[in-house]
Amino acid sequence: MARIEGVFINNYRVLKSVILGNPFNTQDTQDVETLTPITAVIGKNGVGKSCLLDAFGFLADCLKSGVEEACDARGGFERLRSQGSDDPIWFLVCYREDLNDQPITYWLFINLDDAGRPHVSYEVLHQRGQGQESGQSFFILGSVEGQGWAWKRNAQGQRIDEVNPFLSDLDAFTKQIDAFTKQIKSPPTDEKNEEWEAFELEDSRTLAITTLGAMKRHPRIAAFRRFIEGWYLSYFTPDAAHGLPLAGPQPHLNVRGDNLANVVQFMQREHRDTFDGILQQIAGKVPGIDRIDTQRSIPDGRLLLRFTDRGFTDPFYAQQMSDGTLKLFAYLLLLADPTPPPFICIEEPENGLYHKLLEVLVAEFRRRATGAPNTPQIFVTTHQPYLIDALGPEEVWILEKGADGFATISRASDDPTVKAMADEGMPLGGLWYSDYLDKREPSAR
Repeated sequence: MARIEGVFINNYRVLKSVILGNPFNTQDTQDVETLTPITAVIGKNGVGKSCLLDAFGFLADCLKSGVEEACDARGGFERLRSQGSDDPIWFLVCYREDLNDQPITYWLFINLDDAGRPHVSYEVLHQRGQGQESGQSFFILGSVEGQGWAWKRNAQGQRIDEVNPFLSDLDAFTKQIDAFTKQIKSPPTDEKNEEWEAFELEDSRTLAITTLGAMKRHPRIAAFRRFIEGWYLSYFTPDAAHGLPLAGPQPHLNVRGDNLANVVQFMQREHRDTFDGILQQIAGKVPGIDRIDTQRSIPDGRLLLRFTDRGFTDPFYAQQMSDGTLKLFAYLLLLADPTPPPFICIEEPENGLYHKLLEVLVAEFRRRATGAPNTPQIFVTTHQPYLIDALGPEEVWILEKGADGFATISRASDDPTVKAMADEGMPLGGLWYSDYLDKREPSAR
């Protein structure tokens, strides 16, 4: 299963310039640690944790509905672009299709067009070479304002200089962007035409990967599109899960969780051999529950999710269950999915959960997100030291606000004191509570 190795977010609200993991993956950065199968971000209120998760949601929405609609859903482009900046909002995402594959990097630049509407000003998908060509990168797709070219089938692509967009040398990076732009506007002439094709999108507010990724002749672009489409960003609301959905099996939990009973129905039908075992495992982790199943409501065809509690003959329905029980059940069902999402983002999973139930959930995170094939990558924000206690310093990132009001981020393992204390067996949650991770504000006098 594909896995994100690094992300660079620039000019997105308070995320003026934030790097997690190794989004560049050049020879100069081979010693930089990539993102781990589980990543937790901590920090005080108001430092940008919600904004960080929303940045992933924004990128996914750009793919699904276009950049203008994704911006408008969040108040418009100017409310998203970092204050005081005239530069575009842009993202770098580095991922691997498989552990043995070379990393692929996606660049997306969003700016205003001449009519003042947000559009895609620059879009590139490229991959590092292998073997003797490991110091080179190869264009898979290049687009400037909706015009460019893409390599078909599994052709390697056109060789370009290795990408090194560290902002320590912004002038050099700008020149590199200019050089790439010229290459995109001038398709290769020394290659066979059947290996690449020029394109012009009807609307530059649409991502090129959205259009070309739907075509069989562009398998690597299609793979990246499927990867982003498979992201799961949780906006779970217990009120929605308490509702009565229309009957009809659905394979995956949606972002609000209001199709919880439909997913149970799907798993009962499609994974009958393993589903009972999955529900028994989940029931064993949800206190007091012996059995979970569904019942179709005859008059209106709606689906009822039933929980049989120990000591009671008649089942309780989802509408009668506590918010915490439903939330824990939804997350456990999500993690037990036989075809899980490749990337799962959850904001503050501890909300509404008794601390002992949080231990159950974190243990399930650890059991599922192992980095092995067909396992998800999990990304959470949290205020709960109990959750951090279960993680290592390389899995925890600290988000803070700088003197300029913009967010800064660092990995806990980058602090030698924290790393040494964790190596001695000190739990990270305790270190966090003792102000070894994010620093306490000076008291007012």
